[in-house]
Amino acid sequence: MGAIRLCSRSACRNSAVATLTYVYADSTAVLGPLATYAEPHCYDLCEQHAGSLTVPRGWEVLRLAMPATPAGPGPDDLLALATAVREAASRPADPEAGQGQRSVHAALEAPAPAEGTRRGHLRVLREPS
Repeated sequence: MGAIRLCSRSACRNSAVATLTYVYADSTAVLGPLATYAEPHCYDLCEQHAGSLTVPRGWEVLRLAMPATPAGPGPDDLLALATAVREAASRPADPEAGQGQRSVHAALEAPAPAEGTRRGHLRVLREPS
């Protein structure tokens, strides 16, 4: 998961909760939930700046529905990540992958396991009830 994005307004250090995009052809500002990825032509805004947004005269503000709570990673996301890691670890090394390169490096070996540790899998830890 990436770092927490901050509000784009100068001198504001609050966490962003909304994304602002301008549609210049339609003279419209679109304010919606925080985008999944930071886009270069969009502005991330905190709750205070999103609520006090004003636009130039003649422009329209389109406010999309904001979720009540920010969406965090769900169990399906964590299971998909664990499955992807297991699949990547179980693939055999391709001996022909090094051909055509200037030098062929030996495959990296996993470090010797320390006493009491297990390697090669992920576990989902549940919060105590």
